[in-house]
Amino acid sequence: MRKGVWTLSLLLLSLTISYSQKINWLTWEEVEEKMHEQPKKIMVDVYTEWCGWCKKMDASTFKNPELIKYINENFYAIKFDAEYTGPITIDNTEYNFIKAGRKGYHELAAKILRGKLSYPSLVFLDHNMKVIQPIPGYRDALTLDMILHYFHEDHHKTTPWKKYANKYEKKSSSIDSSTKGVQVQTVGN
Repeated sequence: MRKGVWTLSLLLLSLTISYSQKINWLTWEEVEEKMHEQPKKIMVDVYTEWCGWCKKMDASTFKNPELIKYINENFYAIKFDAEYTGPITIDNTEYNFIKAGRKGYHELAAKILRGKLSYPSLVFLDHNMKVIQPIPGYRDALTLDMILHYFHEDHHKTTPWKKYANKYEKKSSSIDSSTKGVQVQTVGN
């Protein structure tokens, strides 16, 4: 009986550790500093406080332990509220909040989303903080896993998205869901 209790305790401990992991979200300023020490690609999660699909991504996709590990090891991650009202300076250029209607938007959000304000959106930046591509819409864990590998491993430079997606093999059984409906505009698309 003690062996069963010990096994259960280890299982609960490992689950607690797995689910207590978090993406290391950084600010724009922190990423700009870190890029001087160790350049990496950047993943920006563009969201708003009122966005239900953004909250769903936070509660599900961004809780997957394998994705957390992959993002933390291979990307700098920024969680960016598109309605943030303070100034942000990147590469000596200041970006500000633009009042529009009842609310408004941050001009940096408009720039990296190429003028198409849609939430949630993921934006991938290269080592020079230049936009590779914004990807609008909610993404489940398997789809995000595929997208992360596509950009991190530079497949976007040589392989059309559809060809890559057809050959993609999920990396783990703990990442499971549908990849239908994903559209990435890159080489050959």
